[in-house]
Amino acid sequence: MKKFKKIIIMFLIAILTVNVVSIGEINSVKADATKLNLNARAAYAIDAETGQVLYQKNANKTYPVASLTKVLTLAVIEQDVKNHHLRWQQKVKITPAVAKVANDWHFSNVPLNAGESYTIRQLAESMMIVSADGSAEALALADAGSTEAFNKKMQAVAKKAGVTDAKIYNMIGLANGDLGKNRVKAAKKTAENQFSAKDMALISKYLIETYPDSLKITKTKFANFRVSANQEYRMININSLLPENGFAPKNGTIDGLKTGNTDTAGKCIISTGTFAGRRIIVVALHTKGDWNAQSKDAQQFYEKLTDVYQPTQVNSIKQLSRGVQDAHVVHAKDKHSTGLKLEKTTTIWLPKGTTTNSVKANLNILRADRSITHQLKAPVKRGQHVGYITLKPTGMSPFTIPVKATDNVQKNGWF
Repeated sequence: MKKFKKIIIMFLIAILTVNVVSIGEINSVKADATKLNLNARAAYAIDAETGQVLYQKNANKTYPVASLTKVLTLAVIEQDVKNHHLRWQQKVKITPAVAKVANDWHFSNVPLNAGESYTIRQLAESMMIVSADGSAEALALADAGSTEAFNKKMQAVAKKAGVTDAKIYNMIGLANGDLGKNRVKAAKKTAENQFSAKDMALISKYLIETYPDSLKITKTKFANFRVSANQEYRMININSLLPENGFAPKNGTIDGLKTGNTDTAGKCIISTGTFAGRRIIVVALHTKGDWNAQSKDAQQFYEKLTDVYQPTQVNSIKQLSRGVQDAHVVHAKDKHSTGLKLEKTTTIWLPKGTTTNSVKANLNILRADRSITHQLKAPVKRGQHVGYITLKPTGMSPFTIPVKATDNVQKNGWF
């Protein structure tokens, strides 16, 4: 009997031990699921509509970005087609200097023959689908006449996107000296374009918002490029995250955007697609390992994103904490407060299991000079933009929502 009891006790201990290990494993998996990471020197991930930051690493430091530059090049070309400075079916005659770059095996390319003509559409498609360097150079020179002149256009479009710190030397992303005759003479031959991960995300956001048809190019998996009357080049999109490719995320659909690689920039990628009904843009600069490692890393990032976060629509200020639903008004005559209202419905990503009214929130009042204060002064007019609410979800970057007053508040005559 004692022996039997001993066996029972040992059996129960074994079961409890297994259960403890199982619970530990579950907690470990749950903890790991909350850690988004990209194996890159710098990275930045945002909701494309709201700009909410979902992940960042060294996001504001500038680095060489190689052919990610071509996203900005395309934005300039799209702008000038829209402004009727260029036409998609316009023919561009290839110069010997451009043909030299286009047929250099060191670079990404489709073949371009000196003296042959190609359309703006052909060149733009090859630039984005297979990262054709010669095509990018041909586009820029046809548009602006020189590398320097096109650089100025790139700076202007980057500024529209909210980027002011970029260093731009050419339309491709190669070292300045690689352009040979078309290099910038006043710059070192080793100079390369430099942007931050945040810069590239803002430029990508601008391109997609302003010229959404650009995604029709970047999601194209296969296309033929007519090199000459007797030669065609089969273009295969090098983005391994596109649908049905080996690294396509299972929880969403990727439809762009651009990869890049130089010795100094390393392997870089901007990817974008729709996840949980929201467009996401992810930038990773100088990723670790080979191209497959980069694609696998991005795939896992997207799949973990919707495991960790979920988008929540905010229609009313009543969904937020009570402390930011109204504002005290100083120097008021009679009424000393006003209700607040969201300027527009918005969507915010939150850690799963989090409600909007449980998120830490602060009200920031804007003065006339756009500086921040915490005192709203009379007079206040109904519908007046008064500032914004800053939400601080656990483990995430702050996110702001603009608000307006719902009441008229007169000023006290003493003030």
